[in-house]
Amino acid sequence: MLKVTNLHKAFKNNKILKGVNLEVKKGDVVVIIGPSGSGKTTFLRCLDFMETADEGEMEFDGIKTSLSNARKKTILEIRRKTGFVFQNFNLFNNKTALENIMEGLTVARKIPKDKAKEIALNALEKVGLLDRKDFYPSQLSGGQQQRVGIARAVVTNPDVVFLDEPTSALDPELVGEVLSVIKELAKEGITMIIVTHEMSFAEEVASQVIFMDGGQVVEKGSAKEIFNNPKEERTRQFLQRTLKRIEYTI
Repeated sequence: MLKVTNLHKAFKNNKILKGVNLEVKKGDVVVIIGPSGSGKTTFLRCLDFMETADEGEMEFDGIKTSLSNARKKTILEIRRKTGFVFQNFNLFNNKTALENIMEGLTVARKIPKDKAKEIALNALEKVGLLDRKDFYPSQLSGGQQQRVGIARAVVTNPDVVFLDEPTSALDPELVGEVLSVIKELAKEGITMIIVTHEMSFAEEVASQVIFMDGGQVVEKGSAKEIFNNPKEERTRQFLQRTLKRIEYTI
């Protein structure tokens, strides 16, 4: 479904990604873990062309393109097949929860307003926020805002959803409600690539775990392989340090 080969990205002289490869099958939940600064977010942003890679190739649902020199038409075609959940929600502050979700349907997809409203209401119900449909972002908690962001990402039935540390901006007590929504999406078979620091969550939902460090994939495998029997010493060090800091169970 999605294959990325030899992705490189640098900012000036700082090499962020150094030949990253990825292969995702339909229905996979790929979770990317690793220390801060390892290139996880940059990798995700390159896949959706929010950043332009210096080198690399992508095959996505029959589309083959360069990640460094893709045509605008190709980028638009790929983006129509994806959804993106941001760290900091990225909602329109002057629009209600319902209007935020409808925006991509009416503007980008040209869906009639009445139909778009029906679809958006169903998406809000899926994330448990139907009763907050007329609330503005300032009237919602961080967890509720992120759930609106998730609804916005999935409302177009994308082939794959990218989630960039979806709980990193939340207070600890709000993390669980967002992760519960994501777990339900995983049960529905929605293909996702998730960057996260939530190790218990990663172990529970991932069909494939990728550990990145220094802009490279150090190790990848099933959740059981990575969390119970990592092969690389660097992976073991990271998990030992990270798991000691977990203070709650999802």
